[in-house]
Amino acid sequence: MDATDVPAISVSHLCKIYGNYKAISDVSFTVKKGEIVGFLGPNGAGKSTTMRILAGLQPGTSGTAEICGVSVAREQFKTKSFLGYMPENNPLPLDLRVKEYLSFRARLKDIPADKVGKRVEEVMAACDLARTARNKLIGSLSKGFRQRVGIADALLSEPDVIILDEPTIGLDPHQILGIRKLISSLRGKKAVLISSHILPEIENVCDRVIIINTGVVVANGTPEALRREFLPTRHFVVTTSAGTEELAAILGVPAEAISENEQGQKLIEFPKDADCEGLLSKFEAAGVALSEFYEKKASLEDVFLAATQRVYDITSSLK
Repeated sequence: MDATDVPAISVSHLCKIYGNYKAISDVSFTVKKGEIVGFLGPNGAGKSTTMRILAGLQPGTSGTAEICGVSVAREQFKTKSFLGYMPENNPLPLDLRVKEYLSFRARLKDIPADKVGKRVEEVMAACDLARTARNKLIGSLSKGFRQRVGIADALLSEPDVIILDEPTIGLDPHQILGIRKLISSLRGKKAVLISSHILPEIENVCDRVIIINTGVVVANGTPEALRREFLPTRHFVVTTSAGTEELAAILGVPAEAISENEQGQKLIEFPKDADCEGLLSKFEAAGVALSEFYEKKASLEDVFLAATQRVYDITSSLK
């Protein structure tokens, strides 16, 4: 395999057991270089455990984890040179100023002394810390700015891989937008694995989504591909004076597939494999006027709920 084809992150049949409890059972996935991937799952699904193993903070029980083709278990220090990691509830020294802390962390990461100042300035600028926060005590910063400090720390050594565990937790909408913009700026430059409970943010910023539940991967793909895989129907919204029976006859669907909401919109349900390309022409041919017509896209939350139901079949097959 060519060096450029080596995944930035590769996890194969990873398992972590604490006594009689399996935190993760059989996790496998890859993340390509330059790709931003969302890592989702309910509380206790195994997301943070997987991320800590990738970061070299704890060993797996079995299976393999690699960063840029290097085994985390066998060459932990080498893999850390490729990696920037921000844990959930990132611990920060509250009595240090932002620039002091980042300079200290840069030295710990073996950034040459003559380059520390320049690199600290670069990450502070990238994370919007340079103008107002550089000389402030970390303890005086808002939650949003503390998260920015954590991301700046992860970026310091210009790693190939960045792992962010709940980087937007506890942030207000304005702060979330800032973090989203920052993460999006890394597309094509760094491989990013990001976990979050804010599903719209994941859909907005990520190229692909991995969903884990009770220690196994239950879904892996683009949001659109996962909609097709997990959701059995497509829905179109129509506003028209035509009645339900007339619409059913025009579209060739049972009347039960059409419902109406309080706003007078009619919701029409089709099987996911139905040919919906010519719907407008059917209305035109029947002389039915429409004031509104669009496909109602299922949310990533809908996909998440459907995908996590599959885990029961998967875990049963592993026993």
